[in-house]
Amino acid sequence: MNNKFLGFLGITKKAGKCIEGYNKCEEAIKKNICNLIVVSVDTSQNTKDKFSKLCIDRNIPIIIDFSKLVLSNTLGRNEINILGISDEIMGKRLLELWKD
Repeated sequence: MNNKFLGFLGITKKAGKCIEGYNKCEEAIKKNICNLIVVSVDTSQNTKDKFSKLCIDRNIPIIIDFSKLVLSNTLGRNEINILGISDEIMGKRLLELWKD
């Protein structure tokens, strides 16, 4: 499960469909250009609560899983805690892979 999900997440990043970081993701949610949010388990509880509420209000799936180290290594960045997926099809596929 994790390997396929993380592999496809890397493809999504290469395709330019990842929105990385707290402020960018928050803005993308509010502008309705985000189709999936991934939050690391290392993020503060306040941040998890905030993004959960934003996603529930706008009917956006949210995945709270994976450490920031795993996400960072997958995306080739330092300490990424929050990322969004702007492409609807890629977002749905990532959600399917995560659920499997």
